[in-house]
Amino acid sequence: MVTLTEVEDEHFQGNQPGPMDDDEDYSDTDSEISNESEFDPTEESLAERLYALRDIVPPTTRGWIANNVSTLSSYAWSAISFSGKGAWVITTSALFFGIPFALSFSDDQQIAAMEQEYNMRQQGSELLTAGTEGSTAEKMGAALGNGETKPAL
Repeated sequence: MVTLTEVEDEHFQGNQPGPMDDDEDYSDTDSEISNESEFDPTEESLAERLYALRDIVPPTTRGWIANNVSTLSSYAWSAISFSGKGAWVITTSALFFGIPFALSFSDDQQIAAMEQEYNMRQQGSELLTAGTEGSTAEKMGAALGNGETKPAL
């Protein structure tokens, strides 16, 4: 026949932690919350307040909110990344094509201004020498016999 013997676990042989005998004020009904709290709500940050609300919202709603926030942040990051890359392409294109065009355009304007100045000087010198050249042109025209002066080209 089989006989059963009870073997006690060493863990259960020691005393269980409980109220201390030398603490006379201890009672099982004492609350940890007291009216004289050291909590100061002005020192609490917004993040701490939001973190404290996690127990109020059910886990399924928290999961839905977390998924939506994750999706929204992913879309926002993609949009910011795309706009940054687009700005880079536009900026480099402007540097590679716009600056050489602007430089050549300013050179063309300088050349046109120099040509205009040269033409104005030439016209001014023709006006100053018109009286002396006109008399020589008349002499040459008379020498040719037609009496007409031909304009200079």
